[in-house]
This record gives sequence, structure tokens and C-alpha cells, in this order.
Amino acid sequence: MLTKREIEILQLISQELTTEQIASQLKLSVPTIETHRRNMLQKTGAKSVVGLIKLAFKEGLID
Repeated sequence: MLTKREIEILQLISQELTTEQIASQLKLSVPTIETHRRNMLQKTGAKSVVGLIKLAFKEGLID
């Protein structure tokens, strides 16, 4: 359901990194990270990043 990049971003979100920190670490722009986050919310039907993290734990996408 999620791409490798989206899972990578999700793992960084779960580590409490900010959008700016994620963008810097992955050498991407802030708007690109925001787009990935929006896409993940839409794909999963989660209403917030907290819901997205809960789903990721449930599905074993993150530790």
C-alpha cells in the first residue's frame, strides 16, 4: 500500500523528527515531505499523523 519512501518517512516521523529534519536527512524539499505525508494519510484513511503511526505499528511497518 505504501511506497518504500513513504515507509522511510513514516519511520522518521515515528522518531519525532520534524518535517524540516526529515527533508534535510533525505535531501528532499519540505513540500515533498508534506506531499508524502498527505499521500500516506489519503492512502490509509488515517485522519492524523497519530492515526498513521498507530496503523503503521499495527501493520508492522515500524518498530
